[in-house]
Formats: sequence, structure tokens, C-alpha cells
Amino acid sequence: MSESKVIVITGASSGIGEATAKLVAKDGAKVILGARRENKLKKIADEIEKLGGKAAYQVTDVTDDNQVEALAKLAIDKFGRIDVWLNNAGIMPQSILSEKKINDWNNMIDINIKGTLYGIGAAIPYMDKQKSGHIINVSSVAGHTAHSGSAVYSATKYAVRAISESLRQEMVEAKNNVRVTVISPGAINTDLLSSVTDPEVKAGMEKFYESFGISVDRVALTIKEAIDMPADAAWNEVIIRPTNQMG
Repeated sequence: MSESKVIVITGASSGIGEATAKLVAKDGAKVILGARRENKLKKIADEIEKLGGKAAYQVTDVTDDNQVEALAKLAIDKFGRIDVWLNNAGIMPQSILSEKKINDWNNMIDINIKGTLYGIGAAIPYMDKQKSGHIINVSSVAGHTAHSGSAVYSATKYAVRAISESLRQEMVEAKNNVRVTVISPGAINTDLLSSVTDPEVKAGMEKFYESFGISVDRVALTIKEAIDMPADAAWNEVIIRPTNQMG
């Protein structure tokens, strides 16, 4: 159960990260929140504590390994362990390749791939010492299929799945009882569309999300259920999308 577990969440200042933090904290988990927007982190932590929960936060840019390591250290210093690490930070500035939006490409690679790797690298030494833990990586339905305009974003989310499966096998070999889960959301109403820099692509995606998007609470519940699985079993991969979403 998520009760009493120490759960570190990146991308915790809004969307899936915020919803998950509030849900598991309500169940008794101690949460460590990491993101770039300090004002939002403070507000979320204050809300959790006012309801009797336990929360701490640290401004964290997941593209900076030192900051991610510091987030892990905060969890250890504050609560003594890390039971779950949720790699949730991500951006989605989709565009067609011929536009050559190199900054967008690099930002997606740095946040979506390297940020996930840095989170894994920060958490695993503590989990290995504990002989228990759970890494949850957020991919996307775009990590299962690619479309026009989604090449680089899809590539980063396919990478998250590949990294996760390799990590799962490594943890089995290490016999350290560390579980690995990939959550692949479909159209979920978050701030993710704000990262889309191509106006035409953004307009089309906004229309799609207005028609099909569902609440972040659905994904938060999925993550909590993955955490609450008995320790001898793991949801290794879950796709959650709106009932009426085709692709």
C-alpha cells in the first residue's frame, strides 16, 4: 500500500505529478516534490500538510543531474528512505521534422530521456541498499505508435519504455526487489500542450484534447494502484487512455 511510503515525484508542480502527490499523501504517503516552479511546489506542499499529510519540496530541473541527486538526498534526509520514485517530468513540443526545431528536439531529449535516466540513477543506490523500491516512469501512447509531427516526442517515449525494460531485467538480476512500472497515458488534460511551439500543431492538438481529454486523476489512480500491488508482483506496463480515444 502507498500508506507510509516515501514517494519522490518529478514534474510535481501540476498535472499528473500534482494529482498523484495529493492522492498518495491522502492515503498516508510521505511525498517529496520536485519541479522548476517553486511557488506551485510550495502551494501543493502546504495544501497536503494542511490536510494532515507530510510533504517536502525542492526546486528541481531534471536536466541537471546534481539537482536530481539533491532531490533524492532531501528524501533521505527528511524521511530516511525512498520507496517510490516517479519520473513524471516531460514536455511535448511536437512539430514536423522538416521544420528542424532543434531546440525543441534537444529539450525533449534532455527532459524526457535524460531526466528519466537521472532519476533512476539517483534512486537506485538507495533502493539497492534497502533491498526494496519501485521506479515508475511515465511514457505515453506516443511511445507505442508514431504519427506525423510526433517523431522526436515519440522517440523519447519509446526510449523511456526501452530504458524501463532494461532496468527491470537489471533489477531482477540484482535480486534487490525493486519493481519497475511504465505508465503510458493517452489524452490527459494537463499543461503538456503549453510546451507545443508549432501554432498549427498546437491548435489541432487542443481540438483533439477538448474532444477526448480526461482528468489527471485517472492517471494518478492508476499510479497509486501500481504502487499498492503486493510486493511480489508488479504492473510492468500500463496504457491508460480515454475510452473513446482511437489512437
